[in-house]
Amino acid sequence: QVQLAESGGGLVQAGGSLRLSCAASGRTFSSYAMGWFRQAPGKEREFVAAISRSGGNTYYTDSVKGRFTISRDNAKNSVYLQMNSLKPEDTAVYYCAAYSAYYSSTVPPSTPSRYGDWGRGTQVTVSS
Repeated sequence: QVQLAESGGGLVQAGGSLRLSCAASGRTFSSYAMGWFRQAPGKEREFVAAISRSGGNTYYTDSVKGRFTISRDNAKNSVYLQMNSLKPEDTAVYYCAAYSAYYSSTVPPSTPSRYGDWGRGTQVTVSS
């Protein structure tokens, strides 16, 4: 099990940028592939991006491709989401989640129920 804590959310104008961070506790962070999800009011939680244990493989939902970048630093037990060219429809609570992966190159799935550990989320609000 790993404990996760997101930070970096806030209010930004459309076209702006934010960098979200997710800090993990424990010594086994590198055993987990990681994902970012978001949930807007009245909507289901949706997949945003994922990264393999090694950081060498990433995957994005279509709506954020070319604008968001997921990365990780296993030495710092952290995963990041750089968000550029933000749009009002990106407004949501953003969550990081951990997926126990055997292979270092495995990119975790996009289904929230497949993830075992979640942070409490950080609010991102994009004004028009």
